Amino acid sequence: MKNRIELSQEDITKMKVDAIVNAANRSLLGGGGVDGAIHRAAGPGLLEECRTLNGCNTGDAKITKGYNLPARFVIHTVGPVWYGGNRNEPALLASCYRKSLEVAVKNGCKTIAFPNISTGVYRFPKELATEIAIREVKNFLKDDKTIETVYFVCFDSENYRLYLKNIKQFIK
Repeated sequence: MKNRIELSQEDITKMKVDAIVNAANRSLLGGGGVDGAIHRAAGPGLLEECRTLNGCNTGDAKITKGYNLPARFVIHTVGPVWYGGNRNEPALLASCYRKSLEVAVKNGCKTIAFPNISTGVYRFPKELATEIAIREVKNFLKDDKTIETVYFVCFDSENYRLYLKNIKQFIK
């Protein structure tokens, strides 16, 4: 299991993988943070294709081509806004990881890179989000043999340290 999950601190838009995951908003038409960075790096074709998808529900995932990105695909998932944990936020975040992995498998992806989902302007507590992400990926990989490597890609050192700590705790 350990060799199927990797951790890195870099720009997800530079990852040479089959699919990168976009922490998108419900419209899928771009926004701030990683969503804006992915749209800028992919070019206008991504926005045009996203316009045809009619948005995406929280906890779900949809796929597009990668356009100008090194990744073949972008899997867009909509994480929950944190309202204190009383609106099913942990289950919705877990669903983002599961649905993204299911979409990746359905589209023949062997490698996938995840950013931090919902921990920016959506205010999901970073520690809890990290635990959910690692647990969901680990549980998915137990039953799935098609995904070769899942990358957790952290843009900053704070998130990288959280993932490093929790990966040691969850993956033995």
